[in-house]
Amino acid sequence: MSSTETGTGTHSGSAPTPIKAVPLRHPWRWVSAVVVLALAFLFIWGAATNPAYGWDTYGRYLFDTRFGTAAFYTIALTLLSMILAVVLGIVLSVMRMSSNPVLKSVAWVYLWIFRGTPVYVQLLFWGLVFTIYRQVQFGIPFTDIQFIRFDDTMVLYSAFWLAVIGLAMNEAAYMAEIVRAGISSVPEGQAEASTALGMSWGQTMRRTILPQAMRVIIPPTGNEFISMLKTTSLVVAIPFSGELYGQARDISGVNFQPIPLLLVAATWYLVITSVLMVGQHYLEKRFSRGATRKLTGKQLRALADAEGLTPSSLAASGAAGPTVTDQPGGNR
Repeated sequence: MSSTETGTGTHSGSAPTPIKAVPLRHPWRWVSAVVVLALAFLFIWGAATNPAYGWDTYGRYLFDTRFGTAAFYTIALTLLSMILAVVLGIVLSVMRMSSNPVLKSVAWVYLWIFRGTPVYVQLLFWGLVFTIYRQVQFGIPFTDIQFIRFDDTMVLYSAFWLAVIGLAMNEAAYMAEIVRAGISSVPEGQAEASTALGMSWGQTMRRTILPQAMRVIIPPTGNEFISMLKTTSLVVAIPFSGELYGQARDISGVNFQPIPLLLVAATWYLVITSVLMVGQHYLEKRFSRGATRKLTGKQLRALADAEGLTPSSLAASGAAGPTVTDQPGGNR
């Protein structure tokens, strides 16, 4: 009897039989991966062996100094246009949210025109602006008093700055909506609390509204910045051919090999946009601090040091957010 009880006790106190977990198999996932890789290999092999791509010409012009200069002009066009677009977009967004019906109407008409017409058509008009307005006078209307007079505005013609203005005027319409959406995403109670603390309108915007709105504004602004870089290829409508696409078009017009020159321009565009995408990632990460309860590696290490644990053990315990310690009395 005792032996039976002992045996039973021994059996009941022994460790349970380990579960034999069989991982879920995905045969079609591997099949699809093999098919995709095979198709990619065939495409790359076909492109590498196709003489129409002109890889020797591609290699000869990839690091040509003319494309280096064109890359500089492309980046300059992008930066200057985006700076002007952001400034004008902020002004337009404030006008859209204004209680003044005149300002609101003017901003709406601006957005309606520049968002409703193609940017290529707008650039064509900017290229012809000095043809449309050959003479410009600044003074008091309906009098002979003139402060500034240009009898031939063509002396002011600059294809580069016309390209900057044309791109900025178009982009400002989109930036105005992005800024307006970001400001509108901040709860009204934030502005009311700031006003209750005695902050002025400027202080409220600078210290309360904009820091919270940036989390919404930065991602689409980064996308618009990258899109602007590629939109610079349309400034040939002005015409300005100093950027990447214009340079590729001019060179291909001489050697009659457009495909390898377009590949060179595409490679430069890919390199620049890749750098901008990395910068956008870190910028978004900075302004999204505090928007998620998931701890970063630095925060997890600091919390582990405070709890006297290792980061791995703390993560394994299920700490997904800031730990709130129990206060005397059982309240959290």
